[in-house]
Amino acid sequence: MTTGASTPTYPARPRRSRVRTFLPLGIAAWLVLEIWLLTVVAGAASGFAVFLLLVAGFVLGSVVIKRAGRRAFQNLNEALQRGDAPSGSGSGGNGLMMLGGLLLMIPGLLSDAVGLLLLIPPVQKAVGRYAERTFDRRIRAAAPGTLGDAFQQARMQRPDGKVVQGEVIVRDEPGGDTPRDQRPPLTR
Repeated sequence: MTTGASTPTYPARPRRSRVRTFLPLGIAAWLVLEIWLLTVVAGAASGFAVFLLLVAGFVLGSVVIKRAGRRAFQNLNEALQRGDAPSGSGSGGNGLMMLGGLLLMIPGLLSDAVGLLLLIPPVQKAVGRYAERTFDRRIRAAAPGTLGDAFQQARMQRPDGKVVQGEVIVRDEPGGDTPRDQRPPLTR
């Protein structure tokens, strides 16, 4: 039975991104695979051997995270003592080392294997370069007014990489050569 009234039209829901669709599915598959692999190894060796393997992974992961954190703090301290801004080039592998340590601490054999791979320096360099290229590409493709655009604007520098310090002078009076109140230039 119709009343003659038109059916209300609702605005179309925005489409979910691929990451939001497949990430929960990927995490669930990873967890099932980790549990299955642990039971297979426990059946082949023993439950106690798997327990020792998990404890060793946790201890090794905590040592790696502690060492990478100390190294990052030391690099930051040295850069600040020199008076420079801390650069990403000297501490590029610290984040990946911490991620590798975290993966070692998570119980599971696949996460341990990926964590150990991230501790190898050539793998760290390759993953770091890939991540940097991907980040730069996404920043350049950012639409105006988005967060990526704000990062792009914040990164504008001279061609030699130095930030130009300057002072903005607003002239309140037309024809006046000096502003009303002189302020010293901004410094660090």
